[in-house]
Order: sequence, then structure tokens, then C-alpha cells
Amino acid sequence: MKAFILDRYGSKVALRAVEMTDPEVRDDEVLVEVHAAGVNLLDSKIRKGEFKQILPYRPPFILGHDMAGVVVRVGARATHFKTGDEVYARPSDPRIGTFAELIAVQEKDLALKPKKLTMEEAASIPLVGLTAWQALVERGQLKQGQKVFIQAGSGGVGTFAIQLAKHLGATVATTTSASNVDLVRSLGADITVDYQKEDFETRLSGYDLVLHSQDSKALDKSLRILRPGGRLVSISGPPDPGFADQIGAPWFVKLFTWFLSFAVRRKAKSLKVMFSFLFMKANGDQLRQIASLLEAGHVRPVVDKVFPFQSTNEALAYVESGRAKGKVVIKVRQWDFLSAKP
Repeated sequence: MKAFILDRYGSKVALRAVEMTDPEVRDDEVLVEVHAAGVNLLDSKIRKGEFKQILPYRPPFILGHDMAGVVVRVGARATHFKTGDEVYARPSDPRIGTFAELIAVQEKDLALKPKKLTMEEAASIPLVGLTAWQALVERGQLKQGQKVFIQAGSGGVGTFAIQLAKHLGATVATTTSASNVDLVRSLGADITVDYQKEDFETRLSGYDLVLHSQDSKALDKSLRILRPGGRLVSISGPPDPGFADQIGAPWFVKLFTWFLSFAVRRKAKSLKVMFSFLFMKANGDQLRQIASLLEAGHVRPVVDKVFPFQSTNEALAYVESGRAKGKVVIKVRQWDFLSAKP
């Protein structure tokens, strides 16, 4: 099969186009022909080596965290899917690798692709959809009538999270640039804050939940806009001991996360609010629930650009630029492998 691999960690390291053997399919896995793959900031962060002390990736390996495609083979114990099924998924760590023509995915991570979506639209959903679901529903326990602040509303996670929060009946505030106000309002944002001109802390207060995705300065402010008993769920750090427990990290990693998150946990406690770090996990059951929302029109994909597979490095660079509105996707099928350049 054809794939893009990361040979070594580094912020300027390009992915390399290679021919490699097809993946082995374990008994509990399904082999999927990848038609489209989402590109995420997580891919960039892993390429830079930001998680090399925590996640067990050792170069060379294939990047890519979400995809849509067609089942071509099923393992001996995989009983929920058959050849020809159109599916979508965010593969579990450490079994990522959607920047390839084929990927073996654990059956529990897969769901049938929403029929009304194209492959490119479906590939844009898994990582951001699961992140929003786990932040707002699982961790945040967001309920009708509550107030939620979602940072970076025009980004991949933000565009999905705004729609999910509105479906749950919440009042939604978000930060965005003036050029993206119409977009986030069309998704359901009730209150928009121009981050280039305004300080959200001066406009927002008494919030039940914050979905934090920005820097430490924004994190400090976000804790202060919560009501007592409110929750902040961070997808940008710092990782906390709960995360270390989630991934089964050794004791020294747990100690490391304890020190990293000590200041913010102490600040949260002093304000009588709750802080937790979320590193989204694969979940096929949740993807099925998300598919139902997509089929019913309660949420919709927001895709900025679709790149051909040979332009995977360009797609990653575009995501890193911060200009994307919603998601960036690469189309894996029908590409000229020989023209791929690092």
C-alpha cells in the first residue's frame, strides 16, 4: 500500500511517501480501504514530538487520526461489520495511521458512516466529534439551560462543539475573529467575542462549563469566569494525574503530570471549580450516536479544504497555519503517488 510516514520527530520534518506492506489484520480488527482522512493539530503536535514522553510512538510510523472508507476484510472475531460497509473511525492509540491506503482498525472503534455524508465530510468528524462529545457530555455533563464557553469557535473542535452544545440546549459563547462571526453564529453561537479586540473575561461570567483549547493565559481567565461548582475541560493541557491513569502511564509519568498541573489544580480548588485534562479516546459507540445526530441534521460537518493525498504535507502545513475554518481533509483515493513530494 501507499502511505506517508514520519521518519523522525521535528517541527520542520516532512512526511515521506512510501510503498509498504499491507497491514496485518488481527482477530478483533477490520481492514479498511481509506477513502479520506482528516488532518488535525494533534498530528502536528505528535510530529513535533510533544507527546513522545507519553504516547508510545517510535518513528518511523504513519500519522493520521481519523478516516472514512470501505471495509475490505474482517478479522475472525469481528462480527459487526462486513465487506463493503462504509465506515468511519478515530483509531485507538497506538494504532493510528490513516494517512495510508489501508488501515487495520479495532472493531470497537468503528461505526457505519452517516449515509448522507460524503467520504470527505465523514472523515472530518471522528476526532473533533468525539472530543466535543467527551468534553461536553461525558466530562462536562452539560444540560439544557446551562452556559458553556467554547474557545476557538471556528476551529475543528469548536465548529462541532458549538452545534452539539446547542443541540443539548445550552447557551453558547465563543471566541473568534470578526471574519468568522457569521460562521459561528450560523452554527448556533449566542455570544461571540472578537479575540483580537476584546477580553472574554470582561464579558463572560457565571458559566457552568468551559471547553479550553488555548494557552495558559486563557486557561487562567477561563477558571475565573466559571460559577462555583463549574467545570473546565482542557484539551490543550496541562495533562493531569487523571490522564496518566487513563493511559496506564508509569509512576514517573504520573509524577510528571502531577507537577505540570499542580498550579492550575490549586487555582481551580481555590475558586471552587473543577479542572480536568481530556485526551480524546476512540469510541465506536459514541460515533454511532454522533452519526444519528448527523443524519438528523442536528449537527453538520464544516470542511474548509480537501487536499489530494500527494499534498498531505501541504494539508498539514495549512492546519498549522491556524487559518482553517472547520476541518481539513485529504482525499486518499485516485492520487498520483509518484508525484508526491516531501
